[in-house]
Amino acid sequence: MAEPTAQSSIDIAAPPELVYRIVSDVTSIAEWAEETQRCAWLGDATGPAVGAKFRGVNKHKGRKWAMTCTVTEATEGRRFAFRVSLLGVPTAVWSYEIEPTEQGCRVTESTRRLAPDLPTVLVNRYILGVGDRDSHNQRNIERSLQRLKSYAERQAADSADV
Repeated sequence: MAEPTAQSSIDIAAPPELVYRIVSDVTSIAEWAEETQRCAWLGDATGPAVGAKFRGVNKHKGRKWAMTCTVTEATEGRRFAFRVSLLGVPTAVWSYEIEPTEQGCRVTESTRRLAPDLPTVLVNRYILGVGDRDSHNQRNIERSLQRLKSYAERQAADSADV
């Protein structure tokens, strides 16, 4: 498998199973992901399963775009990954690796571009307003992981209080 074009990791004081449920519940990604506005399962899909599809809507600098995503891996408590297609063309793969730690888990979010460079650069720069998609994704991953950490730790604390 090719190297990620953007990637970062964070330690989260929450059980791996909880964090997996959060990252694989695409309907709540907007709660913690930097660029995502909303996601919804498509067709008969109601949750994470290989082959399930969902539509995501992202926003950057006032520009919105929708993409169709297909789940490529769904290993409970360990890994969630999906392929992103824009206008029917596969453009990227995103994944969340979850490893247990003594205090909870370590999450690694990564992405890898699939589309050829020139069309990707043109679409990102002139349509989406993103000059360097890899650097942009790196910053978004780092911000999203910080937000995921807060979101997951809050959920873990709330469930411990019950």
